[in-house]
Amino acid sequence: MGEFLSTVIKKAKEVAAGSGICVVQNFEPFPLYSIMADLGFEHSTEKTSDTEYRAYFYRAETREADASTNVPLHPAALLNLGKIDKTLGKITSQFWQLVWNREEPAIDQKTKYLLSLANAVGSGRIRQATRELVKAYFEGVTVSELDELFSLFVWNQGVGNFASEIGPSTLFAAYQLIKRLENEGKSRGEVLAELVSKYGEKNPDVSVLEKKQ
Repeated sequence: MGEFLSTVIKKAKEVAAGSGICVVQNFEPFPLYSIMADLGFEHSTEKTSDTEYRAYFYRAETREADASTNVPLHPAALLNLGKIDKTLGKITSQFWQLVWNREEPAIDQKTKYLLSLANAVGSGRIRQATRELVKAYFEGVTVSELDELFSLFVWNQGVGNFASEIGPSTLFAAYQLIKRLENEGKSRGEVLAELVSKYGEKNPDVSVLEKKQ
C-alpha cells in the first residue's frame, strides 16, 4: 500500500474542510477509514461492481492526526495484498474487519494487542511485535503489565534467545523507552508521542509500507 497510501494521505491533507475526495479500490478499504478519520474525514462507500469500490471521504473538519488521541500504526500494508490478487486483498480486508473491528468484542482491544504482540514474538516477527506494543500502550497497557509480559518472554523463549534476539530489538528498546519516560514523570500522551516518533512508520525497522526502489 506504500505509494497508494502516501498519495491518498498527501491529497487528503490538501483538501479543505467542506470538500472531499473519492478513492477507488478493488475491495473495500477498511484500514483506510481510520487513517482518514484521524484527519477529520467522514466516509461512505458504495460497491459499484464485483471488482470496484468507491469510498467517498468528506472533510468535516481540518485536523492533523495526533498520536495521543488516535490509534497509531494503522494496518497500512494490507492493501499490498491486492497487488498480488484482487480476491485475496478483498478477503484479507474483510478478515481484518472481523478480527479488529468487531462490534461488541468478547476480548478487549488492549488484550488483543498483547496477544498479537506475544504471538509475533513467538514466531520471530519483531517488526509486528513492536507495532502491537505501541498500540497496546495507546490502549492503556501499564508498565507493570509489560514487565510481566517480558518476563514471560524470557520464560517461554529462553534466556539465550532473549539475550540475542529480543534484547537488541526495537521491541525491547520501545519498552525501555516507555519505562524511562514514565519514571521521568512524563504523561501518557507525551510518552505515546515520543514512542510513535521513534517507533512509528518513519523507523525502517517498524514500518510496513512499501519501499520505493
